[in-house]
Amino acid sequence: MKESSQTVQSVERALAILEVLSDYGEGVGITELSTNINLHKSTVHRLLLTLIQKGYVEQNPETSKYKLTLKLFELGNKPLEKLDILTVAKPYLHQLKEVTHEVVHLVIREGTEIVYIDKVESENKIRMHSRIGTRSPMYCTSVGKAIMAYLPEEEVERLWENSEIKRLTPHTITDLNVMKKTLKEIRQKGYALDEEENELGIRCIGAPIFNHRGELAGAISVSGPTIRVTKEVVEGYKNHILEYSKNISKELGYRG
Repeated sequence: MKESSQTVQSVERALAILEVLSDYGEGVGITELSTNINLHKSTVHRLLLTLIQKGYVEQNPETSKYKLTLKLFELGNKPLEKLDILTVAKPYLHQLKEVTHEVVHLVIREGTEIVYIDKVESENKIRMHSRIGTRSPMYCTSVGKAIMAYLPEEEVERLWENSEIKRLTPHTITDLNVMKKTLKEIRQKGYALDEEENELGIRCIGAPIFNHRGELAGAISVSGPTIRVTKEVVEGYKNHILEYSKNISKELGYRG
């Protein structure tokens, strides 16, 4: 084991032990461990005792092998717990607006509704009336359906039963079986469409955001009038929405 004059020897050696142990899920004996890091067994033993005392390593009393505990995993997750979806997503929302030139929304789920927590306005003359803090039903919005698509079927049914399902436009989906089929298609594509289901003349495309636990954290969307956001235009936007939703999820620690 080569050590640098710029580092603390004992720390460097302890980290080397942790790195080796990470390769042995079932544990490793002290002789093999000493050989791996090229250190005398007595030195390795002293370091292991300290790591055990601090909760990073444990020893199997039957095999005498050493293995990592979950403490490093817990430490690694602490910064992720503190990440704020609004802070993480904001620069990506502006980038998405720059490539689409349409209004971009960030939402989170609350019960049977979605809440708009950020909005980047378009420079175009025709603008949407959505505001930060407003709520919309999940079943008739692209962001809501993007979230619903990744919920367990039982939860979708419970959400549907607790929602006031209204035909807001001639295009609103009000049949649960039709919705389930739609959600299946959304999972296959990775994005959802609102084809004038919430407001006539407005088309939206949305995609879900996941956190480091693999849980739904929210969703983003690109919205605009159907005269600009045509079905052909959506074909181009879908790549952008997928890219940016994945980037936000990744920065939140999602590894799916």
